[in-house]
Amino acid sequence: MKNLLANIKITVEEKVYLKDPESSVKGQQIIENSIILIDELGLETFTFKKLAEKIGTTEATIYRYFESKHTLLVYLISWYWNWLEYRLVFSTSNIPSAETRLKIAIKILSGKIENDMDYAHINEVVLQRIVIAESAKAYLTKEVDADNKEGFFFSYKRFCKRISAIVQEINPEYKFPDSLVSTVAESAHYQMFFSQHLPSLTNINNGKESQLEEFLTDLVFKAIER
Repeated sequence: MKNLLANIKITVEEKVYLKDPESSVKGQQIIENSIILIDELGLETFTFKKLAEKIGTTEATIYRYFESKHTLLVYLISWYWNWLEYRLVFSTSNIPSAETRLKIAIKILSGKIENDMDYAHINEVVLQRIVIAESAKAYLTKEVDADNKEGFFFSYKRFCKRISAIVQEINPEYKFPDSLVSTVAESAHYQMFFSQHLPSLTNINNGKESQLEEFLTDLVFKAIER
C-alpha cells in the first residue's frame, strides 16, 4: 500500500484555493505550518499574520494561495478526507466480502493515525487533531450552501458515499445508509474529542482506539442487520 500511495498525489477541489499550495515550496510551507499553528492556537486565534511570521513571509503571499483562513481550513479537512479515502481504497481493493470491507472502513475512521512519510510536509497525526476539534466549523456557517455549491465538501461527501455503497451492498433494503455513515463519521470524531476533554459523555477511554472501533462496529452492524 505504501508503495502505491507514494505514486499518488492527493488533490483538493480547485475552487477551495486560489493557487495550488502543492505547486510550490512556499505553498507546502504554508500547509505544513498552518497545521502546526491551528493545532497550537485553535482556529479562532490563528491568523495569516501569525502564519506569515512563522514562515518568514508576508500575509500577501499567503493570500495568493487562500482567500481566508476558512478556505484554508476547508483545504486541510478536504486533504484529510481524500487521504483517508486512498487508505480505504487500497485496504479494501482485493477483499470480496462486503462485511469485511465495512469493518475496515470503520477501523480507518476510528483508528490511530500514523504519519505518512510520502507526504512529508503534512503531519497527519496533528491534522487529525484539527479535524476532530475544528472540522464542524468548516460547514456550520451562514455560507454553507454557497460553499457546498462550490464543491467545498466534495471530498467528505465522496468518502461517505463510498462507505454508504458498502452498507447498501450488505443490506439493499436498509433505508438510511447515507445518514448512518455520516453519523458514524461524525461520531468517531466526537467520541475521540469527548474521551480527551469531556470523558463523562463517553465510555471510550482516551487512546483506546479498539474501544471506539468496537462501539462503532456494533452500532453499524446492528443498525443494518436484516
